[in-house]
Amino acid sequence: MDILQFILAPVLIAYSLAMSILLVYISNMVYLALMGLKERKKLSRPMPVLLEEWPRVTVQLPIYNEWYVAERLIESAAALEYPRGVLEIQVLDDSTDETVSLVAKKVKQLQAQGVDVVHIHRDSRDGFKAGALANGLQKSKGDFLAIFDADFLPNPDFLRRVLPRFDHERVAFVQARWGHLNRDYSLLTLLQSFSLDAHFAIDQLARANTNYVFNFNGTAGVWRKSAIVDAGGWKADTLTEDMDLSYRAFLCGWSARYAGEVEVPAELPVSFMAYRRQQYRWARGSLECAIRYIPVIWNSKFSFARKFQATLHLTGYALHLLTLVLIVLYPFLLLFATKYPTLLAPIGIGVMMNFLVFAPAMYFVVAQQLLRRRWFFSLPLIFLMSIFSSGLILNTMRAAMQILQKRTIPFERTPKYGITRRAQPWFSSRYQVKVDILIFYEILLALFNIWVSWFAWSTNHFLIMIYAFLFALGLFFASGLTLLQTLSARFARDPQPASD
Repeated sequence: MDILQFILAPVLIAYSLAMSILLVYISNMVYLALMGLKERKKLSRPMPVLLEEWPRVTVQLPIYNEWYVAERLIESAAALEYPRGVLEIQVLDDSTDETVSLVAKKVKQLQAQGVDVVHIHRDSRDGFKAGALANGLQKSKGDFLAIFDADFLPNPDFLRRVLPRFDHERVAFVQARWGHLNRDYSLLTLLQSFSLDAHFAIDQLARANTNYVFNFNGTAGVWRKSAIVDAGGWKADTLTEDMDLSYRAFLCGWSARYAGEVEVPAELPVSFMAYRRQQYRWARGSLECAIRYIPVIWNSKFSFARKFQATLHLTGYALHLLTLVLIVLYPFLLLFATKYPTLLAPIGIGVMMNFLVFAPAMYFVVAQQLLRRRWFFSLPLIFLMSIFSSGLILNTMRAAMQILQKRTIPFERTPKYGITRRAQPWFSSRYQVKVDILIFYEILLALFNIWVSWFAWSTNHFLIMIYAFLFALGLFFASGLTLLQTLSARFARDPQPASD
């Protein structure tokens, strides 16, 4: 028995298993898209904005070294149209640079105008964002807590539109939909907007309205204080404290609402290194929550459908890991095909791989349609989304490996530069994120995919050739844009170094 025969069965089993799991995730994307279309009216249906008695609300603004956006955030919170006697604003400031004095000055100005706003500055970042929110919770006056990250700008009517969605005493939180202040700034921000639009216009809408578990997104939402306390409070055990608390609340018997008709615009990361950091945090945090809560969920009283959907939700970033498995297996499949020419046909590689490409594109198209955006002329870019996401597979792989190694990684926030217009520069701004050595491994993996593409072409397996080439493009895009931005920032004139 030669080496090919020895490894044939394990490779085919691994490939079939990976493809089968991928098909489950992609099929679920189609299902959620159909559910989103069914519930589409709830993205635009106005809700009543009057209550017999407006509850006391604490607005929490967690920030850390946000020189460029801290003032506009505080001003937007102060401009909320809500009875002043029952509105409190907490600026939860963990900053270690000049942002502290900037915030202190702005808070004093607003206090002089009669705004109930307090500046809570911690000398230690214990618990990071979760720690800041927990500290603010202990000092809060409100029965409800609205949370906005530094890059968000809530509209004045936000509270009046969201609070009526607490239509039952067991509603723990209401999540609004994210908008984009700088959607058209660059190709990077545009592709990010497609991804986030799909999450909020389809995923959150469908899950919320089919009684599945969905998560608070960390900002642009309101929590009931008693639900936070009942679920065990904010914890920094994972890098996604918002998802962690959401699942604990659902497991304690609470429910939630999604206010998809309420949009809160925010700044998308313009730096690819910053975007990498954000995606690493989201990937690692969701995988940490998956390890922690999937066993609990399957032992709970949730229905089978709820358990199944929660499992897919928590393990969404496994798509990147499965893609990496396919990349590694492609050369073996091609090698086998040279000796067994009919081997790939029974696997159905053509049918499955075409489905894997067109289904996600349909998902993004449906999201743009639900948001009533003109998507047809963006169709080429929508098809690029699969390529775009493949550029981050090693980023997710590192998150998974560090979890297995039980390596503790501190919470790192995504820097913001106050970018709202296409012409605004940012390369000379403070808070630059240093280049990651991971990009060199991405370049090597891209070159590997180029070789696989050539191998597939030389053996007349053109579908594998196309997909390996697309994976290479995604990896080259991620690593190339990172290097280009890093060099541009390095040679930018008059840099403003951060003092943290």
